[in-house]
Amino acid sequence: MPGSASRPGAPGPASDGAPNTALSGVDAHAHPPWMHPPRWVTLWLPVVLTFFAQVPMALLRLRSALDPDSVLGGLFDARPREALISLVLAVLAPLILVGARRYPGPVVALIAVAASADLLLGDSSSPPYVALAFAVVGAVVRGARGWAWASIAAAWVGTLSIALLLGYNAWTPGRVAATTLGILIVMGVGEGLRTRVERAREYEREQRERRQTEVQAERVRIARELHDVLAHSLSQINVQAGVGLHLMERQPEKAADALASIKETSKSALDEVRAVLGVLRAERGAELGVPLVPEPDLERLEALAASVAASGLRVTLDDRLSHEVVPKPVQLAIYRVVQESLTNVQRHAQGARSVTVTLERRGAHIQLQVVDDGAAAPGPASESGGRGLLGMRERAELLGGHLTAGPGAQGGFRVQAEFPLPPDTPEE
Repeated sequence: MPGSASRPGAPGPASDGAPNTALSGVDAHAHPPWMHPPRWVTLWLPVVLTFFAQVPMALLRLRSALDPDSVLGGLFDARPREALISLVLAVLAPLILVGARRYPGPVVALIAVAASADLLLGDSSSPPYVALAFAVVGAVVRGARGWAWASIAAAWVGTLSIALLLGYNAWTPGRVAATTLGILIVMGVGEGLRTRVERAREYEREQRERRQTEVQAERVRIARELHDVLAHSLSQINVQAGVGLHLMERQPEKAADALASIKETSKSALDEVRAVLGVLRAERGAELGVPLVPEPDLERLEALAASVAASGLRVTLDDRLSHEVVPKPVQLAIYRVVQESLTNVQRHAQGARSVTVTLERRGAHIQLQVVDDGAAAPGPASESGGRGLLGMRERAELLGGHLTAGPGAQGGFRVQAEFPLPPDTPEE
């Protein structure tokens, strides 16, 4: 991690060190603004357009009916009573549309009835009842499809039936076909917009689920890093404190060494914890500066073994790898597995005096073995075990590897892990 802003141990599909933006709150695929228009566009714009499209024309029609000898007298063929009712219907339409957001179903039903009445009262030169188009599209988009289809079907069938019974001469087959086609076009527009809205909602739902998954993965990563650091360091401190208390009076110089080891271990642990928490703060908007400690890798295995050996446990490190060919994420995972394994030996192995850590390359894999000489527990090898073993197994699997843990063939406890190498990794 020196000179880099990469995060230690972030989970990814193919790398244990891949960056993760789960906690950043940034969605790189957010919808453009037109997918979420403001309130005045979806509610008040249809109301205003309906008013200016219908009311002025209804006023002209009423004036033409009241004064047939005027310039407007030849534009419309309407009687004063019919023209007045049409004006009332034209004024009612935008008022009813105001409730379209909260009550889309009842609104489309009322508008359909008003449109039928306007159609029966009008003539071939009368303008269309544009409020019906806005009501239908709004109802379909807002989830009132049943209301829209039922209202349109009932109103249109009822209008045709009344026209046939009353024998309206103006209702020619061409006018019926054109009106039917217009209704179908409006319904088609509404269904198309509904489909787009549903797709947008589905997209947003998937994005929320993805963000939640990434946040959970980030929490697991941070918890795993803190567990590995704190569990190992606190175990070391506990052991060294016990040694110091035991030797304080008889061998004060060794007790002082134990205290010095406690100081060094606690300082290293604090630096690593600050590094992990610093990454978390950077993900929330702060800048990530130079890391306090370098990212753990294979070069630090000797220091790790020495810190454990200071507690009285003999640690043998048999490292047969060329560190240059091992990817950084694999090095980090190996370090953490060895760290957790040594911590488990200190805390749980009964009578363990020595532990051997072996690293070697076998074909396209790296094999790690940590074997101690403590009392062997009966039973088959464990695939999961406690939280520490579970965390080690997850680290291996995140990189495409595998880990087993259980009693060794010659006694003691054995942890064995395999990590795959990239196909283009050179031979040692």
